[in-house]
Amino acid sequence: MADYGRDEDEWARLVDAGRAFLVERAALRTLTTYSELNATLVRRTGLRGFDFTHAEGRAAMGHLLFLIVQDYAADEARIAPGRPRAMLSALVCYLNANNAGPGFYALAQERELLGRGASVLARERFWLDQVQELYARHGRRRGVGAGAGRGAPVG
Repeated sequence: MADYGRDEDEWARLVDAGRAFLVERAALRTLTTYSELNATLVRRTGLRGFDFTHAEGRAAMGHLLFLIVQDYAADEARIAPGRPRAMLSALVCYLNANNAGPGFYALAQERELLGRGASVLARERFWLDQVQELYARHGRRRGVGAGAGRGAPVG
């Protein structure tokens, strides 16, 4: 396994914190950036952040997102039985961009969720469908009156 200078315990802590943060983003029906995710991981875990000025730091963040997707997939049947498979990493975008990076699409193809050689339009549609699926699973219900159920996650 690629370790990028981190041990198994660090990776496990990063996966747990990253997954929780991305589920929170889905509940709020909002995207995040690599920079915001990185800052949140540092704050929540106390571990050193990823240095995006170096290729290794960017690759390590990609590895973390792979691990988060893998972790989420292991629980998917319980989280959303009968629903399409979804990748939490769909919620992470580049700063000042409104779509996913190439690693997202490569992983989607590896997981056989997106066809190899998919057009730009097909890739964007796939990404939007992934984001909407995550919002549907975890988004807070709207229009619920006071009392039980207010803000309860969907799915």
